[in-house]
Amino acid sequence: MKYTLNVNGQSRTVDVAPETPMLWVLRDNLELVGTKYGCGVGQCGACTIHLNGVPTRACMTPVSTVGRMKITTIEGLAPSPTKLHPVQQAWCDLDVAQCGYCQAGQIMTAAALLKDNPKPTDDDIDGAMAGNICRCATYTRIRQGIKHAAGLTTGGKEVAQ
Repeated sequence: MKYTLNVNGQSRTVDVAPETPMLWVLRDNLELVGTKYGCGVGQCGACTIHLNGVPTRACMTPVSTVGRMKITTIEGLAPSPTKLHPVQQAWCDLDVAQCGYCQAGQIMTAAALLKDNPKPTDDDIDGAMAGNICRCATYTRIRQGIKHAAGLTTGGKEVAQ
């Protein structure tokens, strides 16, 4: 069946079965491979994308349920080809990633958190990020990266409020 999707601000048409998960539509049909396969059951967060700005597990979202929602992947998060999203920039500034496999999902979840809560507390960050698993356990650096993107730190050090 043919579906016309709004992916990273572009109209893209795919011909796939209705039950095809968005993860495979993005990776196999649209060649947007930044969204990763992790667990396949929506528990690890590696496949997180935004649907109308809401973090969503692409492995559990059938293409038939997306309709005209705005789909944003890690490839479309940056505001321009020459400027990274603040979370992406913070990840680079602080060398947040270790192996990097889960980081696209981590970044997508963190970006949604900061959109809704621009000055999160540690508890806010921990709550929002709880569904994203990092096998390298870089959770402390992930929290520092989110705070850095929010302007709550400078170079990884807390800013006095």
